[in-house]
Amino acid sequence: MSETERPPGDVLDELASIRLELSGLTTESVDGSLGDLDLRPTTELVLAMNDQDALVPAAVRAAAPAIARAVDGITERMLRGGRLVYVGAGTSGRLGVLDASECPPTFDVDPGQVVGLIAGGDAALRTSVEAAEDATAQGRTAVAGIDLTPDDTVVGIAASGRTPFVLGALEYAAEVGALTVALACNAGSRSGEIADIAIEVVVGPEFIAGSTRLKSGTAQKLVLNMLSTLTMVRLGKTYGNVMIDLRATNDKLRARAQRTVMAVSGRGVDEVSVALEAAAGSVKVATLMLLADISAAQAQARLEAADGYLRTALDGTIAP
Repeated sequence: MSETERPPGDVLDELASIRLELSGLTTESVDGSLGDLDLRPTTELVLAMNDQDALVPAAVRAAAPAIARAVDGITERMLRGGRLVYVGAGTSGRLGVLDASECPPTFDVDPGQVVGLIAGGDAALRTSVEAAEDATAQGRTAVAGIDLTPDDTVVGIAASGRTPFVLGALEYAAEVGALTVALACNAGSRSGEIADIAIEVVVGPEFIAGSTRLKSGTAQKLVLNMLSTLTMVRLGKTYGNVMIDLRATNDKLRARAQRTVMAVSGRGVDEVSVALEAAAGSVKVATLMLLADISAAQAQARLEAADGYLRTALDGTIAP
């Protein structure tokens, strides 16, 4: 029986069940101190919203142990060739796709290594497709469609922790044997219960009740930044705190590549430009060429022997 064919009583019973579940979620609660919000002067509104946003970093910090476990788990699997897969609906899905799309130019990873899946498909990136999140089966289908393996990690992103699309994806990933991570903004979330690692960043009631694109969205963005960035650090995509594996695909990034090699090697722009050309634009290869005074071919071979870790290629320091 399709959704449209279901008896009205069944639909009403399901809505009652969802209302009851939502009533217990922090993200859906109302902050009584903001009851006169629509009557306040604009400057006061700005300050009040800023005060609310300032609560987010501390909530993320409280989840640091779980975030660290996730980074280590993702790294372990990506070293075996696995992928990092974000799954979400609405704002959560868009944030996952955003983080995935920024990894190739920032860290020179293959676009297929960090994947963002959103309920409703790419159309949902620009246009709200809210009903798409209600189907557990669609979540399962979405991750099944990318040939998930035990070396992959699936991060289910849902502020509520109850989004059916995300739950379906996590359930399928667990069946395959992939690492599962739940990112939610409620304690004791349903997604956290079924995932290997639960990252629950409890930011409290939203500035506008239930609008989880606000504090919850900010918290999710901060955590996703950590998951991808710190995993890339562990994979040797940085040297210290410098992006050593960035992909120079436009003039700004080409200039950044020059500045990066100049900063790390201490050489001038002319010498750096020659090295980058010989290294086919690779910041990491050009940097090693200059620091070790070797050719591009020798630098490439040394990096391959060091599994891509520049510090290891330079001084033998063991990679994490």
